[in-house]
Amino acid sequence: QAREFVIDVERKTIQYYQQYLQLTRFEFCLLQTLVEQPGRVFSRDQLLNAVGVTADAGYDRSIDGHIKTLRAKLRAVNAIADPIKTQRGFGYCYQPEVN
Repeated sequence: QAREFVIDVERKTIQYYQQYLQLTRFEFCLLQTLVEQPGRVFSRDQLLNAVGVTADAGYDRSIDGHIKTLRAKLRAVNAIADPIKTQRGFGYCYQPEVN
């Protein structure tokens, strides 16, 4: 698990740089999925499956909106960080900061 994130699966909370994020269930599941496998690129369908929505339900583009919202919530804590990367044509991945 990345050091800038602390995920408490039991309490369904995620801290980012020691600040609790206010997340919907969908956002929590998305961020947890990405952070638990740094560098792995997830397709929209894979992310939908991770949050419990069947990939054929027509919601694949809604992932983009949730990622946008997640990025805004992360920027509110750390304005210069950009941990969720878009891999055009493939999907999204979490890229930990390198210090």
